[in-house]
Amino acid sequence: MSAVRAELLKFLTTRLWWGMAIAVVVAGAVFAGLFAWVLTSAPAGAGGPGGVPGGDAVQVANSVYTGGLSVGYLLMLTIGVMQIGSEYRHHTITSTFLAQPRRARVMAAKVVALLVIGVGYGLLSLVGSVVVGAIGLDLVGEDPFPSTEILRTLALSLLVLGLWALIGLGVGILIPNQVAALLIGVGVAWIVEPLLGLAFRAFEFGREHIAPYMPTEATNAIVNAVESGPDSVRLSWWSGALVLAAWAALLAGIGSVLTVRRDVS
Repeated sequence: MSAVRAELLKFLTTRLWWGMAIAVVVAGAVFAGLFAWVLTSAPAGAGGPGGVPGGDAVQVANSVYTGGLSVGYLLMLTIGVMQIGSEYRHHTITSTFLAQPRRARVMAAKVVALLVIGVGYGLLSLVGSVVVGAIGLDLVGEDPFPSTEILRTLALSLLVLGLWALIGLGVGILIPNQVAALLIGVGVAWIVEPLLGLAFRAFEFGREHIAPYMPTEATNAIVNAVESGPDSVRLSWWSGALVLAAWAALLAGIGSVLTVRRDVS
């Protein structure tokens, strides 16, 4: 527990935490309002509430409340990278391991701390998204909470942010240069991976057997957002959670093993 508290203290004694806090609340609120308007203002008859193709009332509400998740998980990815990258950049990783020689314990503490941080920021994001999203849906005559499934989605969104923070931790270890890790990590998650997903969905095998297992698609499956098209193949929410957890475990696990064995002096 002392190692976890030390990792949380490292994060909370920087100006990064409150800047990120403001960003996730604002992103959650802005995207919730935007999605509430866009998903309920499509031409009637296009399918689903407000003409949303393939989207029922539950999917619309889920998409509204998790609209800021795309920004949120990029911020969590950034935090994960910086949680280890800043130590390499400022050469504090040596003193960290001198204070706690058991490197595996240090890495386990970082994992737990990042999960806690992800849940904390997830709660802040939900404050903005649920308040604004519920008001927006109510104003256009849609039920803000058409099913108890919404509560499950809100809870799972906290898990999503924690897992993306662990993915960032793995990226930060695999690419010790913090600036390069941030640019590559965010670039791949924000641009490269979505483009690859579109490319895979262009042919049947990729649409059914590759695209659904990519991190972004797994995230969408977890929160049951409105599907990108009528031919999309989507995992169940629990399968998506397992896939995203596998990505996080793979990257954070490989990174942790490398850190335990790597010469950091």
